[in-house]
Amino acid sequence: MNIAKALTIAGSDSGGGAGIQADLKTFQELGVFGMSALTAVTAQNTKEVTGIYELPPEAVAKQIDAVVTDIGVDAAKTGMISSVPIMEIIAAKVKEHRIHHLVIDPVMISKSGAALLKEEARHALKRLLIPLAEVVTPNLPETEVLTGITPDTEEKRKEAARRIVEMGARSVVIKGGHLRGEKAVDLFFDGKSFEHLTAPRIETRHTHGTGCTFSAALTAELAKGRPLFDAVRKAKEYITAAIRHPLELGGGHGPVNHWAHRREEAKG
Repeated sequence: MNIAKALTIAGSDSGGGAGIQADLKTFQELGVFGMSALTAVTAQNTKEVTGIYELPPEAVAKQIDAVVTDIGVDAAKTGMISSVPIMEIIAAKVKEHRIHHLVIDPVMISKSGAALLKEEARHALKRLLIPLAEVVTPNLPETEVLTGITPDTEEKRKEAARRIVEMGARSVVIKGGHLRGEKAVDLFFDGKSFEHLTAPRIETRHTHGTGCTFSAALTAELAKGRPLFDAVRKAKEYITAAIRHPLELGGGHGPVNHWAHRREEAKG
């Protein structure tokens, strides 16, 4: 049996809504065998992050080696990577194992406002990991940090997308969740042309894990061999369904619903 396999290299979210927990749920829902390499353990819920505990770089390296050399990896994604040494080891392992389909989710700040990426690691992200990416998936605040451009107009978002591709990424999806308006519009750029992905904007506070879930869905679709833009489109559909049917858990920013798309498909 030919089973698609995806690896998430990210932090653990004890609340289950983001991080590797969201990634593995998404992989499972989309019919992909999920594996993980933890970079950190966080203590968090829907309201706050109360602790961040990094793993040693060697532990991250050994996790990646273990799964790649035995099970294999068709596509991988990165999430929370808070320090330069861990970024360095991940970049080295991606090159060593020739992981071609790599999705970089530049996780910087949690929904509750906690910083998840150290200041010095921001430059390392651009230098070490973005050049290895098949696609980078920043939201608007992350886009501004990466490029120095305030992406408050269509032209500025396009210029920011060009800059991220100039850093070495093969493509970028600038997510539009922080924009205003009736539609949530993402901007895709592959170095040649721009495409827009549009969905109805859903007013809800239950959006914890949206970035992790979108990038995981994209990774899963790439692992299955789907062409890049088609994979982005499918990931957009998946996260839209996850937001549309909230679980309404917790007293803060609750998690999205990772199995919502399956229920929508069952209804036809």
